[in-house]
Amino acid sequence: MAPINVALIGYAFMGRAHSNAYRQVGPFFSPRRPPHMKVICGRTSAEVERARVTLGWQEGATDWREVVRRKDIDLVDVCTPGDSHAEIAIAAARAGKAVFCEKPLANSLKDAERMLAAVEKAGVAHMICHNYRRIPAVMLAKQLISDGALGEIRHYRGTYLQDWMSDPAAPFNWRLDREKAGSGALGDIASHSIDLARFLVGEITEVTADLKTFVPVRPAAGKPRARVNVTVDDAAMALVHFANGAVGTIEATRMAPGRKNFNRFEINGRLGSIAFNLERMNELEVYFENDPPHLKGFRTIMVTEGAHPFVGRWWPPGHVIGYEHTFVHTVYDLLEAIADGNVPEPNFADGVANQRVLTAIERAARTRRWQRI
Repeated sequence: MAPINVALIGYAFMGRAHSNAYRQVGPFFSPRRPPHMKVICGRTSAEVERARVTLGWQEGATDWREVVRRKDIDLVDVCTPGDSHAEIAIAAARAGKAVFCEKPLANSLKDAERMLAAVEKAGVAHMICHNYRRIPAVMLAKQLISDGALGEIRHYRGTYLQDWMSDPAAPFNWRLDREKAGSGALGDIASHSIDLARFLVGEITEVTADLKTFVPVRPAAGKPRARVNVTVDDAAMALVHFANGAVGTIEATRMAPGRKNFNRFEINGRLGSIAFNLERMNELEVYFENDPPHLKGFRTIMVTEGAHPFVGRWWPPGHVIGYEHTFVHTVYDLLEAIADGNVPEPNFADGVANQRVLTAIERAARTRRWQRI
């Protein structure tokens, strides 16, 4: 089958992660339609050229509108700040391209719904990059829940803690600007906890929440005497109800000293519990009520066996994988879905569902009341 010509819009943190995935997916997973890294696009020609050489793209460009109209482009990968997701994705869909978009899908529910409508009308493949779904340990957790090993699910606790903004002297950046980012810790990292909650437990139906900005003013980048107002949350906390009767909590902050990328969840069911922590991403903690009394207690499964999801394509048992591999797994499933003429998961419908929860959390924090999704 013919390769898939990819255009990557954006070359910063996520652009680097996606580029690595396109380079690695062929040698390790042999997709039927391998990616061809055709063109990388950004605003500044000199920076684009550096990224092109460093990341392995064939061409560089500075006009994304021209790029998405090119007849030799099959897939448009959107790795820009959230304020441009809708415009780029909708234009790509109208041009008949498959669309892969970073999370959260958009800065508003209205824009997310417009994006979903555009890809569905165009009949193109679409996917949102919630890469943590494709951690082997998370996939194993999903399998255990689906198999009924935990019984009736009662509790979900999602916690995502980072510390990179905990210093009040840390300079202002685009992730602190509501116009660019849409929200702060809520959209940046709580969106992952929300997506994992929906993936593992089910749809969220109701929320109440609080948002907090601890440092409302920060020094401007490169201009320490200048000050810029922070217009997003530093921390987000929510209580949630699920359609299946489970209850949950979701907490996210970028101001937890000592927590670098503490993306953790614990799920309790009638028959057992599971717990996962991204900082120990090759492990899954499990507890089962039906274990013999003398063996009861949490135990840790090293999720590196060839029988575990995705792992057999990498290394022998015990040879751990890392953060970058989750993007390879995601890209592989996207490429295979395109080859089959299918829409993979999570897709823009999931992005809209997640956005509805994010919007309800903001509304709950503002009104101080429970909000239906």
